[in-house]
Amino acid sequence: MRRSRAKKRPMAEINVVPYIDVMMVLLVIFIATAPVVMQGVTVDLPQAESEAMSEDQKIPVICSVDARGRYFVEIPGGGAVPVESLQDLSERVQLYLRDKPGSPVVVQGDVRASYDSVIQLMNSLKNAGVESVGLVTEPLKSK
Repeated sequence: MRRSRAKKRPMAEINVVPYIDVMMVLLVIFIATAPVVMQGVTVDLPQAESEAMSEDQKIPVICSVDARGRYFVEIPGGGAVPVESLQDLSERVQLYLRDKPGSPVVVQGDVRASYDSVIQLMNSLKNAGVESVGLVTEPLKSK
């Protein structure tokens, strides 16, 4: 007499535990590197009465001058990047505006930056084809 054996079929389930482990490691890496990528330039902005940018406007390209006269450019989606020269800064802005025309460009000048540094930056942007440049200020403090 033959015993009937149950046929063993291969199991068709995917073991997802290794994938969860990999995802957790990637999550930790992204959390640890996000503050490094999202760095900015610290500038003490002059205070003035000004209008705030509207919420529906595009994210601006930010060109900065710090107290020591160093230049930085922050393209939307990236952090502030130091540039070697005004020509390098204007080339980066020009390339970005070629892809996204009409994007706003603003200048951030430290309160201790020389007037000449800010004017040279604005002139460089004008020569790069930027039609309109905004100036970033801190709101006036109420007394």
